[in-house]
Amino acid sequence: MIPNALPKRAHFGRASLAFAGGLALVASGGLAATAGPTHENSNNNTSEKLRAAVSVDRVVGHLDALDAIADANDGTRASGTPGYDGSVAYVVGKLQAAGYSPVVQEFMFPYFQQLSPSVLTQTSPESQVYAAESFATMTYSGAGEAVGAITPVDTTGTAGANTSGCEATDFDGFAAGSIALIQRGSCSFAQKASNAEAAGATAVVIFNTGSEGSTGPINGTLGAPGIEIPVLGASFDVGVSLIGENVTGTVTVDTVSENRATYNVLAETATGDADNVVMVGAHLDSVVAGAGINDNGTGSAAILAVAESMQKVKTANKVRFAWWGAEEQGLLGAEHYVADLAETGELDRVGLYLNFDMIGSANFGRFVYDGDNSAFPVGPGAAEGPAGSGQIEQDFHDYFAAEGLASGETAFSGRSDYGPFIAEGIPAGGLFTGAEGIKTEEQAVLFGGVAGAPYDACYHAECDDLSNVSVESLDQMSDAIAHLTLTYAMNTTAVNGVGDNVKGNFKQKGGFEGNPLGGGTESGGGLHPEHDHDSELADR
Repeated sequence: MIPNALPKRAHFGRASLAFAGGLALVASGGLAATAGPTHENSNNNTSEKLRAAVSVDRVVGHLDALDAIADANDGTRASGTPGYDGSVAYVVGKLQAAGYSPVVQEFMFPYFQQLSPSVLTQTSPESQVYAAESFATMTYSGAGEAVGAITPVDTTGTAGANTSGCEATDFDGFAAGSIALIQRGSCSFAQKASNAEAAGATAVVIFNTGSEGSTGPINGTLGAPGIEIPVLGASFDVGVSLIGENVTGTVTVDTVSENRATYNVLAETATGDADNVVMVGAHLDSVVAGAGINDNGTGSAAILAVAESMQKVKTANKVRFAWWGAEEQGLLGAEHYVADLAETGELDRVGLYLNFDMIGSANFGRFVYDGDNSAFPVGPGAAEGPAGSGQIEQDFHDYFAAEGLASGETAFSGRSDYGPFIAEGIPAGGLFTGAEGIKTEEQAVLFGGVAGAPYDACYHAECDDLSNVSVESLDQMSDAIAHLTLTYAMNTTAVNGVGDNVKGNFKQKGGFEGNPLGGGTESGGGLHPEHDHDSELADR
């Protein structure tokens, strides 16, 4: 059973202390937890010793296990699926074998999966099957097949946003059993769909405004489960073509939209200042489409290897490792955890947060989060790094420089689990080797690889399996993670002014003149840009 009786002083958060499901709940997806030690666990209290213990073979071994779990569970490790539960069981088992008392924190989240392509047709007065590129299924759409009249709801059929479907009175005279045709504008997609459902609509088609830049299909979301009828977002042209007398058609949507339980996993060192916790995190879930071995098996495997290898280190600061759930749904695991600590007054005990999301990209760049905003000034694509984040950035650059490796920078774009931490003013930093962004000529010279190609061509795709990982990148990044984790385990004074200098020097010396180099990438890892799609306001 997973321990559920840690003392409050452990500061894992209230919800984690109440978990009573144990491994019997989470082991159904694959490998069961084991009890006995399976590896050397010495006192790796220097950077050299720890980096040697965190071998790339050990990290790849964890990746191989995660890949096997995905293979046994429909090719995915997404939160809310047996593949994710199996991943949780694997991490918990390895932590227990290393001597930790891991805690599993359960929380609910909105799960959505499209099981097959949606269909939109007009059956009269003309027959037309609309191309898949001309419409999209709204996230959290209900499922089903609707057949019948397509009824416009307060639409003009002309360019420009309007209030179509925003008021219940818009549906006065609407014939229950019809498909509601609504135009984008003025209120949320969820409000429009909810009003239509209440009026007896069997499906909803929301089409674009036709204004400049708003003519294509709407890639929208209803925000959360709750709407039980199918909801599509269509292009302006599709919407206009469905306006007329005696128009009938079909809408078919095959989805799962419901609230499900998922988990964060947390484990911390037995020693160290509990009022100055060094947090080291990576998200454990994949997208539904694939195994997520680079995104983010790599970060999860690396911090697991670090945790295993330093369990016996007598740290000056408590180190807490975290494997986040439901990151791919919008950083939900990290948000839940941070909110819980804030509510219980324990958030101020977190001294800094290190994030590792995608560290083995096949066409990798060696990117460090831009904590001082020198490369990516604060703006729409870059959040401000809290005080101390610039020091974390520099410490990573210094490490790579000492190893003779060039490093670039990536923005605090809000696309990974550091987001909830920096929003609360906690110093943060980390590493990223690239997602869907394109490698530049300059970066190809400095890092190797192919210019003009994505850092990870299998990002959020079925092919993100064990073959999609650069062992070279994984080796270099894992060493950097081990070095900085141990550095801050012993001393965070330069970052947050807390603690005393400890005996010993964890800084690297010498190395690559002129770091940081290599330009940077704006994406910052983590969530696909799809998570920026239209959600709350239909006219945003």
